[in-house]
Amino acid sequence: MISDRINENTPWQDITEGNKIFQAATSREFHTGEWRTSTPVWDREKCKQCLLCTPVCPDSSIPVKERMRGEFDYDHCKGCGICVKVCPFGAITMKEGK
Repeated sequence: MISDRINENTPWQDITEGNKIFQAATSREFHTGEWRTSTPVWDREKCKQCLLCTPVCPDSSIPVKERMRGEFDYDHCKGCGICVKVCPFGAITMKEGK
């Protein structure tokens, strides 16, 4: 795992230029949700499980299991707000901050 090899004690000489990662399937190892300045909030009562929000999420932060969406994956959600725009029932709103 990359997180086992690169950490705060890694000498700068061992870090690739721009800290680029040259391996596939590593995005789940990095919790990029900390970049978020706005946070989506899901209202279960308003949600009709249409799942229109799921395919538009660029970070795959809206999990679906057995045809039902779950809570946001805030470890990876960057708060872009696309899900809010596509929800026809107003079940997703944005709040400022994390």
